[in-house]
Amino acid sequence: MSKLPNVATSIFTIMSKMATEHNAINLSQGFPNFPVDERLTQIVSKLAFEDVHQYTPMAGYPPLLNKITSLIKTSYARNIIPETELLVTAGATQAIFTTLLALLKPDDEVIILDPSYDCYEAPILLSQAKPIRVPLNDDYTPNWNTIANSFSEKTKMIITNNPHNPTGKILTESDLITLENLLEQHPNVVLLSDEVYEYITFEQKHISTHTRKKILDRCITVSSFGKSFHVTGWKIGYLVAPDYLMKEIKKVHQFLVFSVNSICQVAVSEYLDLVNINEISTFYQEKRDFFRSLLKNSRFQLMPCEGTYFQVVSYAGISDENDVDFCKRLITDYGVAAIPISNFYADGKDLKLIRFCFAKDNQTLEEAARRLSRV
Repeated sequence: MSKLPNVATSIFTIMSKMATEHNAINLSQGFPNFPVDERLTQIVSKLAFEDVHQYTPMAGYPPLLNKITSLIKTSYARNIIPETELLVTAGATQAIFTTLLALLKPDDEVIILDPSYDCYEAPILLSQAKPIRVPLNDDYTPNWNTIANSFSEKTKMIITNNPHNPTGKILTESDLITLENLLEQHPNVVLLSDEVYEYITFEQKHISTHTRKKILDRCITVSSFGKSFHVTGWKIGYLVAPDYLMKEIKKVHQFLVFSVNSICQVAVSEYLDLVNINEISTFYQEKRDFFRSLLKNSRFQLMPCEGTYFQVVSYAGISDENDVDFCKRLITDYGVAAIPISNFYADGKDLKLIRFCFAKDNQTLEEAARRLSRV
């Protein structure tokens, strides 16, 4: 008997498979197609011949823990204790899965803001807890009245994603204050803040939960080196949590993966001495602006993109098809793969919006835009 009877093949898998079958340009899945920084690959090449191939300590390679501690201090002026508040994970998905499995009990409720990434719900269900899917407004701002009314005596956690996938929106100062006030009214609720795109923001920087002193004692913040350093296949991330929550998270982590890929941890640790992490947002803003300029004369309507490497567009002026069928036709008739936004909603809400990934080289973006301009 299935523990996840309603979980089907991921839309990302479906669209990528169709893209391969039809030799389409794949702007569906969120992975870069350009080379990794040569400084990083040179570090990996060097490390292949060094003694870095055995288990690291369960919580992470100690020099990397110290580097992350310094990174958080530099980025957010927050001091953390690496021995008790920091954990290196096998990607952000494992960090989220481990956290939910560790902290949820049967019948607990977890508030998820839709449209939401698909890795949140499964571990909630596997914990025999209940996901409470609350839609954002149609402009993807939070409806705090609806969110507040979704809290109950069973609410254990609320999950936020900032910057937000798939929409590219970021939470405002007003949003964070409202969230803090809401948590103050519900002292037993913890916050899981998914901030994997934290270093990919544009005109307005995202406000990290690392900076919110009122809720640090009940917040788990998740980050991703895979996203920040264009090495998604490495599956390396980290989470920060207060000691009393981290103790429970580590109990699950040690039996789920025990420790994370050793050579990747050492490589990232050394790379952090070389890279200016603030250059990442500039790099992706150029990508965003380039892709938007290529599409400005198309029939697609460009939605705001404040962060992440995703561009949402409306096709409402082009077709009345549902977004899944439209995306499939984009592949078969025009040779470009995108992701339908309805798949990020519990109820399949269809606003005629689709998502493109612009973390691609300029040649790929130019050819994709050329094809999309024919639609």
